[in-house]
Amino acid sequence: MPADEDQAKLMHTGFQAAEKRPHALVFSIPPDSRCLDAVQLAKIEQSFRNWALMRQGSSLQWSRKRIFLIFLLIRYTGARLNEVLSLNPFQDINFIAHLVYLGKDGFKSDRQVRDVQIPEALSSEIRAILDSHSESHIKKDFFRIDPAHVRRKFYERTLACGFPKELGAPDAIRKARAVELMQSNMPLPVVQRILGHSTPSLAAAYVEFSDEDMRQLTKHFIDKESRRKTSARNMFFGKVRAIRKGDIQSVIEILTIGDDVVTTVITNDSLERLGLKPGLLVTAEVKAPWVMLHKGDAEPKCTAENRLSGTVVRILKGEVTTEYMVRITDGTFLCAVTTSETCRRLGIQENDIVWAVFNSFAVILNLD
Repeated sequence: MPADEDQAKLMHTGFQAAEKRPHALVFSIPPDSRCLDAVQLAKIEQSFRNWALMRQGSSLQWSRKRIFLIFLLIRYTGARLNEVLSLNPFQDINFIAHLVYLGKDGFKSDRQVRDVQIPEALSSEIRAILDSHSESHIKKDFFRIDPAHVRRKFYERTLACGFPKELGAPDAIRKARAVELMQSNMPLPVVQRILGHSTPSLAAAYVEFSDEDMRQLTKHFIDKESRRKTSARNMFFGKVRAIRKGDIQSVIEILTIGDDVVTTVITNDSLERLGLKPGLLVTAEVKAPWVMLHKGDAEPKCTAENRLSGTVVRILKGEVTTEYMVRITDGTFLCAVTTSETCRRLGIQENDIVWAVFNSFAVILNLD
């Protein structure tokens, strides 16, 4: 699938709640664009792991390990199959910074070399597998494998798990990784960068974020992908744009990748303790009950300093409370919770344009 079509499908992916996990964030894929979810990806990964480590002759087992490595790299970097097959993993993986360098050769001239962060545990596992390989004379052509053979092995593992084989194709695994990242509320521009897509949808604010800034944002998500410990549902990643210091408290303005400005008020003690200064990358969190919704295109006239426009993509109605999911400009989501009585009064429906507003005192800053 061409990158622009793939990107368009991801951008139009809907949002729904999991039946068994009502507070989980999952994407609803159109029928012609299905993909594996995180649980299914984990099942295929375990199937590959068992298959690769099954006791066999040394040459056969090593052949399986190479296929397993190809799967791991696509699954965690979202790389194209031809990008992985052209890798020299002994040179193109930084095992200290846990980065994989993609696109160094064999590609169209309009594709830039990019680095993709991988989990530290995965980096260590890949290194251990490579260290067990002693035939140094083939290191340069380590992944010189027939793409059709690789696809057949992907299909075999997928079918062994009971899934349709087309969902286990390398391109489908790549897409599933993209959706998985977006489920974790990673901003769309960061996902685009990881996938190597062009980014025509980026807001002007993107120029404020360097490659190193984007690496830090990616590392933040990768590190916390499976060990999130905060109860706050809404997260913004951005740079400190301005600090207005008062006698007791300070106003902090944060510029997000989506070109929104989020304002918070913190004490001067917190300002000094965090060492905040313009240009520093921070995370701002807002609990869902603190977010209020206003229906309509016109920006509401209210005292809340933070006002973000978006589209309602999901409503979960309960007997006592109702949860709204709102997609904002950078492709991430805001969650707002109201009483069900307020829900009936607001009359907000899915696909409505709304403004999500919250007070600057409701924003908590984190510095990783």
